[in-house]
Amino acid sequence: MKNLYPLLFEANLHTVVWGGERLRPYKGMTPSDEPIGESWEVSAVPTSTSIVSNGAWKGRDLISVINEEPEAILGQKVNEKYHGQLPLLVKFIDAKKDLSIQVHPNDEMAMCQHGKMGKSEMWYVIKADEGAHLYAGFKKEIHIGEYYQRIADGTITEVLADHQVKAGDVFYLPAGRVHAICGGILLAEVQQSSDVTYRIFDYNRPGLDGKPRELHTALAAKALDFHVERNYRTEYPATANRATQIIDTPYFDVRVMEVSKPFHRDLRKYDSFIITMCIEGDCVIHVRSTGDEILLKEGHSTLIPAAIADFEIWPQQGKTRILDAFIDNKRRGHHFW
Repeated sequence: MKNLYPLLFEANLHTVVWGGERLRPYKGMTPSDEPIGESWEVSAVPTSTSIVSNGAWKGRDLISVINEEPEAILGQKVNEKYHGQLPLLVKFIDAKKDLSIQVHPNDEMAMCQHGKMGKSEMWYVIKADEGAHLYAGFKKEIHIGEYYQRIADGTITEVLADHQVKAGDVFYLPAGRVHAICGGILLAEVQQSSDVTYRIFDYNRPGLDGKPRELHTALAAKALDFHVERNYRTEYPATANRATQIIDTPYFDVRVMEVSKPFHRDLRKYDSFIITMCIEGDCVIHVRSTGDEILLKEGHSTLIPAAIADFEIWPQQGKTRILDAFIDNKRRGHHFW
């Protein structure tokens, strides 16, 4: 355990056609005009793996680091259930323009089609311009024939549930739920560790290479859940100086907290790694068992190994707002891939 410490990571920014200019300054980096849409904060996806930026493992990729100490880093139960793989991927997303209308497959379909994990995810809105909105779910049930027709004539958004959003709003997107982030939104995303996305409709716009981006209309039709929910927005109480659970699913548990004084978190009982995303205001993470400390800056994230997941949060500018994401192994009856 003496080798374990909270891991920080090098910037891992992704340029996309719908991206904006907010992520670099949010992360304390020099601004640019490059359309950066995603910051992959903690990733063990082989195509874009996080690189450790601090401590003994500095310069190492996250996959190889986990392979050295899988049980101590992931947690015993997580290591067993996910065969030594980190099951979550977290990002900051800046949408200057509307993202494509899309859907993700569940575990069964993703494994069958791609040999990968499915993709359920959640959004926590950090900033939203006046009038900003997003799509999540259908507002009325449609049949498969209408689905194909509306894609062909460009009217698919007419049957989607359209949500005005503000900072602090939360949406859960289980696999199968149609969705799209629209322009003017900066958010944090927690998802299963998968890069499988089916684009349904992309407004007939060209990609960065000037060519239309690939659509996956038929695969999306198999993945879609056409059921209509009464409310797609996740409601939760806003409480200062305590951890508030905002998402509780078989795939991940997410807590939000706004802290204005030293705050103790002992999460060892969950037998899981902890990913902490700093949404607002720098903080220091102090590990009780080792005495290690890191400065977690606004717009940055850390992975705290399961074996040392007993730590204190010290706000540095009056208050800090953070998200914790982990696997809740105390619950029973989970379905795991």
